[in-house]
Amino acid sequence: MRNLFKIQKKIFTLTLIIIITFSLTSCNKKQDSDNSDTRKNIEFIVKMRSGDYWATVQMGANDAAKEFNVNMNFIAPDNELDIEGQKKLVNEAIDKKVDAIVLSASDYEKMAEVVNNAAANKIPVVLVDSGVNSDKSVSFISTDNVKAGKLAGEKLIENVGKNSKVAILSFVEGSENAINREKGIIDVLSNYPNVKLVAKEYCGSNEAMAKSLTKSIISMDNGLNGIVALNSAAALGAARALEELGLSGKIKLITFDSTILELQYVEKGVIQGTVVQNPFKMGYLGVKYAAMSARGNKVPKDENIDLKVIDKYNIYNPENQRFIFPFTK
Repeated sequence: MRNLFKIQKKIFTLTLIIIITFSLTSCNKKQDSDNSDTRKNIEFIVKMRSGDYWATVQMGANDAAKEFNVNMNFIAPDNELDIEGQKKLVNEAIDKKVDAIVLSASDYEKMAEVVNNAAANKIPVVLVDSGVNSDKSVSFISTDNVKAGKLAGEKLIENVGKNSKVAILSFVEGSENAINREKGIIDVLSNYPNVKLVAKEYCGSNEAMAKSLTKSIISMDNGLNGIVALNSAAALGAARALEELGLSGKIKLITFDSTILELQYVEKGVIQGTVVQNPFKMGYLGVKYAAMSARGNKVPKDENIDLKVIDKYNIYNPENQRFIFPFTK
């Protein structure tokens, strides 16, 4: 009888231990689940407030913020040349102890310091569109801008021929995107010894300045055959200059991005081709990967976004229409 009581007592004790262990495990699992469901705070900092390109990036970011249950604040300095202003925004996000930062850096070298600062404070940084000279970001989502430059260069040669004078209208000197797009174009031009690059100017992503610079480039060389404009602000300024001077179609214009106005200029024949990215997807993946990193999940170190060259001959292709207006996941 005494032995039976001892056995029952051991069984009871063992059962109690199992129940307590299971309860603790369940509690921990619940806490982990609760942690994953907690709304994280993400600061999304881009180069400038204005422009259709950044508006489309924000649309993608907003979509992901809803899907991944995060608070997302989309901010930028007033213009792309305000690198100190962008630094200040990143440092303020660090001081607020946000859970993650998504950054499109205005300068490859000068923005590295704040990315390193965020990493030192255990705040994951996801880079989109433009990189920095740092290995401290958790992910970099971008197009291959050297490849994009080569596509633009090839489209330019297709339109101006192998004996011509051309110019590059860039945006911000020191921006990784600008550096790599220029490299891609110049790599292509180097294969054509009778194509002469007569000018390279920077408009600061200011449409009015781009328009003025285009007129200045044309006035300096009446034999100009083509221009490559490296972002939407440069593209629209150049297109307006060509229209005002009555040179639409005579001086060929190759651009980047796919704003509504740019696509209208493609249809009218002012722009002969534009290299199209997917800014919606950049914004979406930026927030997705920031949310995952904030919750301790691994994300891809590098993510390349597809590119297409759009012209008046393929703009209405259904596949290209979906690429130009990618407002679905």
